[in-house]
Formats: sequence, C-alpha cells, structure tokens
Amino acid sequence: MQRAERLLDMIQSLRRRRRPVTAETLSSELDVSVRTVYRDIAALVRQGVPVRGEAGIGYVLDAGFDLPPLMLSPDEIEAVLVGMRWLGERADPVLARAAEDVVSKVAAVLPPHLRPILLDGALFAPAYGRDAPVDQVDVAAVRAAIRQGRKLEMRYRDESGQDTQRMIWPIGMTFYERVRVVIAWCELREAFRHFRTDRMSDLVAREERYPARRADLFRRWQKEDEARSREDCERRQATAQQDQSAQQETTAQRDETARSGATRLSA
Repeated sequence: MQRAERLLDMIQSLRRRRRPVTAETLSSELDVSVRTVYRDIAALVRQGVPVRGEAGIGYVLDAGFDLPPLMLSPDEIEAVLVGMRWLGERADPVLARAAEDVVSKVAAVLPPHLRPILLDGALFAPAYGRDAPVDQVDVAAVRAAIRQGRKLEMRYRDESGQDTQRMIWPIGMTFYERVRVVIAWCELREAFRHFRTDRMSDLVAREERYPARRADLFRRWQKEDEARSREDCERRQATAQQDQSAQQETTAQRDETARSGATRLSA
C-alpha cells in the first residue's frame, strides 16, 4: 500500500470513531507496525490534519474535519454508477469488489442531496448468464503484471483446442461483453498476440521484468493494430466492389438474354 493511500485510510479510520483509538488498533486495521502509525500520525499533524492525542491513550480527529465533498453533476454520478455496475458484472472478483468500493467511497463524500442518485440509481448493467466463460487463472495477477511490467508464463488453449506453453509480456487488457482479452508480446510467436483469460491455465507471474517500456510496446501495438484495421477495411471494400461488379455483369448478361429471346419471338 502506498503511503498516501495509507494516510487516507487512517483519516477514514479516525473519522468513523467518536472516541480516541489507540495506535495498536490502527496498526491492526492498516496492517502496519505501531511505529509506522506514530510516524503517520505525526505526518498528518504536520499537514494540518487536526488529530489530537498521544501514545498510550489514543487519537481522535477533531469534529468538523472532512475531505472536501466530491462535486459531480447528476450525469457524472450516473456515469460512475453505470460504469461500476458494468465492471462489477464483467471483471474478475478482485476488480468487481473494487468497483463496489468505488461506489461506496463516492457516496460517502457526495453532498446529501446528490447521494440518492448514486445509491438509488435506476440505471443497470445486465448480468451474465450461467453459460459465461469461467477463468481458470487469477486475473488480478495478470492486471498486476501489466502494471508492474513483468512477464507471465502460462499454458494457452487456442480456438482449435491446441495447448501451447507461452511466455508473454502483458501490456493491456480489453473488457468485452463476455470475455477479457490480454494484449501482449508473445516470445513464442515473436509478435503481438491477444489472449482470452478464460483460455489461460497454469499461470506463473515471473519476477523478471520485460526488457522494454510498456508505453513503448503499447504504441507499437497500436500502430500495428491500426495498420491491420486499414488493411482489413481495404480488403472488405475491394471484395464489395468485386461482388458489385460481378452482380452488374450477371444482370447485364440476363438482360441481354432476355432481349435476345424477345427478338426471336418477334421474328
């Protein structure tokens, strides 16, 4: 946990209580040492957060202190709601729980008159059925590898059912309606490839970082993907033109046959 995140969590812990809370209790909640709690309390005081108390007795946050309210418009609140509900139905369990936490945290800092828009919102995202693909790997570990720029080793089953051992450099993930797809450089194919998470197995997150910046790899993938999209579009247009020409030729031949038949009959 980053220190800034831990300090915010400490403020939240203090704000939930009306009575002093001991450093030992905060240490247990935040999963840090008591010494770290003392250092963090001192840091909050230096930053102007009105924390009162002392070691051995406990600490309390003065009444009236709060994080500034989150000023969102009704449309923005509904955007958060729909986005988090959509993600809650389509993400891995860890990210789905995070989506629920986002809604709770936003609700906690919204002004009272806007809070019902979020908590009683009437906008929904449909749930999967029981036939939704099931992941056999920890997708949270895949997302962590993307953030940290680390290699992943796995077995992958392609559309034909063939298994191969892969070492990949994950650089992104796309959330489709029913599946999640990892964008990665594949050492086996020596090219960018897309991997469905429900076809992965025996996943091992390596400590080894891949030898390139993720942002650079992502830009390379984007350029290749755009070029491939243009080629596909041009190919479809060429095919459509060929089909149209063939149809016009067929129509012309049919019309010529009809005219020839009419000429014979009139003769």
